[in-house]
Amino acid sequence: MSEMIIETRHLTKQYGAQKGVSDLNLHVRRGRIYGLLGRNGAGKTTTMKMLLGLTPPSAGEVILWGKALRGNEKKVLPRIGSMIESPGFYPNLTGTENLHIFATLRGIPKASAIQDALTFVGLPYRDKKLFSQYSLGMKQRLALALAVMHDPELLILDEPINGLDPIGIAEVRTFIRDLSGKKGKTILLSSHILSEIALLADDIGIIDQGVLLEEESFEELERKSNRYIHFIVSDTASAALLLESVFQETHYTVQDDHHIILYNLELPVERIISTYVENGLEVFEAHTCEETLEDYFKHVTGGEGIA
Repeated sequence: MSEMIIETRHLTKQYGAQKGVSDLNLHVRRGRIYGLLGRNGAGKTTTMKMLLGLTPPSAGEVILWGKALRGNEKKVLPRIGSMIESPGFYPNLTGTENLHIFATLRGIPKASAIQDALTFVGLPYRDKKLFSQYSLGMKQRLALALAVMHDPELLILDEPINGLDPIGIAEVRTFIRDLSGKKGKTILLSSHILSEIALLADDIGIIDQGVLLEEESFEELERKSNRYIHFIVSDTASAALLLESVFQETHYTVQDDHHIILYNLELPVERIISTYVENGLEVFEAHTCEETLEDYFKHVTGGEGIA
């Protein structure tokens, strides 16, 4: 059985001259919570829509459970639960009545599916309150109940905590953890809130301007963000080439023409400096630094922080 549940190969979405998603290679493993982290407008929702067949890619392909999505939609999509933007719930019906309609449309055979889903997210079954009277937190929980009602293997959740108060955020966080830990679901969720991704995700992908900049386990990303070696040199292009050719090292970030960040602290700094100097580079500064995950995000995206 394949370990990889979601894989994208050079996935691209073009809008006129602009690319909403560019050459994206995503890997989501079985039973993991994968956090897709990026600012608003980074390409998270577009990526998720392509994974669900809601918008066609301009290039590349989506692979689900080892099969191409295109041509296999009827086989793979019923195995997915999703929460993309706001579901079309009827405001003049109760939560239970809304779910009954979706259950009928989807042909969900299990009689207790609606009650089980509502119980799981902490909403009452056969309540009299109309959807129009729901708080934002209750609406989010009903949307999550809809996503899990047919007991899917994979959940794709776009900004599931967006707009919630602290209590609602904690509740949804608990639901997501339970879905993964207790029910063994594979979960892909997106967020622009770094602290929430850090609390939930096993693996993290950082997306910016439609480009996937990093894809690591949370432990590896945290290790890389904590300590690094900062070199200030006369030419970072040459410095990077030497790191790869002499030290076979690719875990570095070129910030500009003079600043390069190396994340492998096991490499001998003195030998790197000697190699640079022997090859005609000037080394103005080299020191070990510590940073937060927020700082690392800034370095990777080359921009401002994230919430």
